[in-house]
Formats: sequence, C-alpha cells, structure tokens
Amino acid sequence: MLRVAVVGSGPSGCYTAQSLVQRDPGVCVDVLDRLPCPYGLVRYGVAPDHEKIKSLQGSLRTVLEHERVRFLGGILVGGPGGLPVERLRELYHAVVYCVGAAGDRRLGIPGEDLPGSWSATEFVSWYSAHPDAADAGFLRGVRSVVVIGVGNVAVDVTRMLVRGAAELRPTDIPQAALDTLSASGIADVHMVGRRGPAQARFTTKELRELGALPGTDVVVDPAELALDAIESGALPAVQRRNVEVLRAWADRPSAKADRRVSLRFFLRPVELLAGDDTAPTGGGRVGAVRFERTVPDGHGGVRGTGRYEEVSAQLVLRSVGYRGVPLDGLPFDAAAGTVPHTEGRIVRGGAPSPGEYVAGWIKRGPTGVIGTNRPCAKETVTSLLADAPALTTRDVPADPVPALRAAGIEPVPWGGWLAIERAEAELGARLGRGVVKLADWDALLAAARSA
Repeated sequence: MLRVAVVGSGPSGCYTAQSLVQRDPGVCVDVLDRLPCPYGLVRYGVAPDHEKIKSLQGSLRTVLEHERVRFLGGILVGGPGGLPVERLRELYHAVVYCVGAAGDRRLGIPGEDLPGSWSATEFVSWYSAHPDAADAGFLRGVRSVVVIGVGNVAVDVTRMLVRGAAELRPTDIPQAALDTLSASGIADVHMVGRRGPAQARFTTKELRELGALPGTDVVVDPAELALDAIESGALPAVQRRNVEVLRAWADRPSAKADRRVSLRFFLRPVELLAGDDTAPTGGGRVGAVRFERTVPDGHGGVRGTGRYEEVSAQLVLRSVGYRGVPLDGLPFDAAAGTVPHTEGRIVRGGAPSPGEYVAGWIKRGPTGVIGTNRPCAKETVTSLLADAPALTTRDVPADPVPALRAAGIEPVPWGGWLAIERAEAELGARLGRGVVKLADWDALLAAARSA
C-alpha cells in the first residue's frame, strides 16, 4: 500500500489525488490543508458572484470523497508551530506539495506602503471570508479607487467594488463585507495597465461583465486605444475580441450613472502620493497615483515618455501577479518563486530528493487557468508512481493521525468540513440569504468541532 500526503486542497492538490487513485488501485492519499476548509482558491479566490466557476467545488468534492482519499484540515506544514517537513516525510512514503503561490508581486515604487495601498490578494481574501483576512478599513472614506493591472483578478476586484447590494446579497459573501460594500461611497474606479489593450490579460467574458453592471458607466479613452498600432485582425482571438469590445465602449456616448469604471492603458505607476489633511480619509493615507505615459517600444513592451499625470485615489489595489513563498524545510528558487524540481521531483543539492514532489503553481509558477493543473499534476504523479517500488521499501504508519495528535495537531476531518457547510447554510437562513461564509477562525473551528 503506497501512502501519499498531498499538501494543499486546491485544484492542483485535488487533481494530484485524483490522478493517483485513478492510476494506482493500491494507493491511499491524505490531502492536508492548513485551513479547516478545502478547495483553496476556488473557495477563497473566485469572486462571490462567479457561481459557475465556484461550482467547480462539486468536482473537487468528488475527489475528496473517494474511498481512498481523506481530507485532513487544520494542519500547518512548516513554519513556526507547524509540522516539520522532515516529520511529515517520516509519516508517508511520498509527499506532494501543492501549496500554490501565496505571495503577491510588488510595484517597487515610492509610496507603495502608504496606508490605503494593498495587494488585490488581500482585498479578495477579505470579501472571500478567508480566516486570515481582516477588515482593514479598505473602503473607509473612499470615493476613488485605482486598480493597477489588467488581468482577470483586476477585473474581479473592479466589478466587486461597484456591485450593488441587490446583486451581492444572493452570493455567499460574508455579511460584514456585504454591508461594507453596500454602504461604500465609491464613485470612480480606474483600472490601469502599463501596456496597451492588445496585451491585456483579462478574458473577453470577464471584460464584458463590466459593461453589464447596473448603475455603472464604463469609460474608455479612444486615444489610448489608438496608441496600440497592432491591427485587431492580426491578434490572437481573445485579444482581438477584447479590443473590439473596448472600441465599442470608446465609441458610445457617456451615460449618466452613479458609478464609473475607467479602463486606462499605457500608464506606468511611478509613485503613490499621500493625501493631505483635507482628504476624506485624512492625511498620511494614499491620495493619488502618479503615472508616466508610455508608448509601444516596437518589441512588445513599452517605454516611458517623460509625461506624467496624477489620478486621485484613496484606495490603491495592485494586481500584478502572484508569487510563490518559501516553505520551511524545502529548497526554493527565489528568482522564480518556485521549488526546484525535475518533472515534479523536488531537487536538493542537484539531485532528486526521494519521496518529495511538487505540483501546481509552486512547481511551475502562477501561470495558466484552473484546468492547467491537470496535466501538471499528471506529470508529477507519473514521476511518483515510477518511484513507488523504491519508496515502499520504507515502513510508514498505517494511519498517521495518532502521530499528528501526539505532536499536538488535531486534524479537521471531512465530517468537520461538512459541519462548517451546515453552519454556513444555517447562518444564511438566519440572515434571510442563501449560504453565507463564516469569516473567522473561531467560528470555523467551533463549527467543525460540532461534528
């Protein structure tokens, strides 16, 4: 019996477990997660109003309910107070790390650490009810927001900032976030990219959703579209459709609306400026973003022009990419933000480390869509199963849970997660809504213990 631990219960972890049990009838998999809830970014990264993508939880659930797969939540691996990597390795024949890319990329410009400047990841975690997130007063006194980045996450946070209460109430957004967003006085959201519309990373479906928001006008400057000399007919299909949508919005007259979303291009942030004491949020907090106008450099990039403009903002959200973070006990490539590997086998000192593997973003970097994790997991599982004859010569416990408890770790089993689901349904019923997420550790663990 091959016993494997998969660390991380997001798509890459679940696809790894699925591939293992499908390809080897003699393997048992424990899927470990530091949270008491499974599904990773599908639960804590997909916007509440994207029910179709969130429905992927159903297929991941099928994996975790397989007779040879077991979910064990509430287990921190590595780090202070966590289970050491070396000890985890002793409890299983093999360990696959599917820990994603929990960090975010920074702009590296003056003023980036001013109050009111956040990563989009932190904002998303708050409205997605991640138990580590807190209401940091994101929207207090905010009238104008700058979102730096033109990918799908940037579109998500832009859309959430201008959604009305009637549209968010049917979702599973936590009540505190719903109340805060509903009461906000946001009038303007500027989503800004340093390159042109032809290089934007959002999908056309996500883009079009912005144009369908009630009470919101979408504004595109035709001059910024004209800067991009690439003919739409020569673009890949997605970028061509994006440019067509943007051109249609640029050509229509501005509509009277309570909120406005401005899509800006060829602007590179160079500094975040503090507001003064007369600002709605008071002095010391971010008050504006200074941008340099860019133009295409002829090689797919941009160059600065020495012309600048300032955009007022009491909240700045940077959405310029995720980044892997080191896990205590594992090697780490700081430049790539990944764990070094060969076909999924973790490499230590220039050679594969027996029984240690990676899959997902910590393996390849934060690239691709959810489905990209399937072939990534398959490659890693192929390597693991090829190594299995050598791995199973070592004795491991038939059940590692007693050893975890002896180390002071009480795993949250699948039944604990089902109890959390019931508690969230009951909370929603009391609030006159559907399912409403529990948003803090105490509430989640209390619900899990009720099982």
